[in-house]
Amino acid sequence: MRPALAAWLVLGLLGGTGAQDKCGDPPPDQSHSASAPQLSAEERLSPHMPESLRCDACHAIAFQIEEQLRKAEGKVGKKALKESDYTEVLERSCSQDWESYGVLELDGEKRLSGPGLPRQQPLSVMVSGGPWPSRLSKLCHGYVGEQGEAQIYGAHRRGPAALRQLLCHGDKGPCAGRKDRPDPPKALQNEL
Repeated sequence: MRPALAAWLVLGLLGGTGAQDKCGDPPPDQSHSASAPQLSAEERLSPHMPESLRCDACHAIAFQIEEQLRKAEGKVGKKALKESDYTEVLERSCSQDWESYGVLELDGEKRLSGPGLPRQQPLSVMVSGGPWPSRLSKLCHGYVGEQGEAQIYGAHRRGPAALRQLLCHGDKGPCAGRKDRPDPPKALQNEL
């Protein structure tokens, strides 16, 4: 029994070294790369959100407003907030740092990316910081000023779809006349 065990162990060690190289190394010819989006002068330098990204920006703003109002209502037991409270929450929503948002390129189209926006492909480069946070803050304050705190809070009370409709999809909203962009296909686990 011992000679058979020793032979099996030796063969396993000899055969294992070649198998370890094959299993431990990444498969050949499967490199992935991603590059940062090429931004135009307007996208890099303008203090305003580029027209092509305003619909995405509006959805990000609606998401952040919704989240902040929902948290504030959670603290008072889901009851309606007083005017002074929801006004403060809206101001705080618009004045946040917005650093988790940026722009990336997806299938040749620049898109805003961050919380509340459709998930993007896992292998993409997002350009954040720079002008994006101040652009989002400025747009958010503009929406609150145009619509009014009471109307925004009323839409929130009707649900996230009503808030998005009010801010983004109304007659003058940045998404008016656009069909909603579908989420990009999700990568399969083995593609990561």
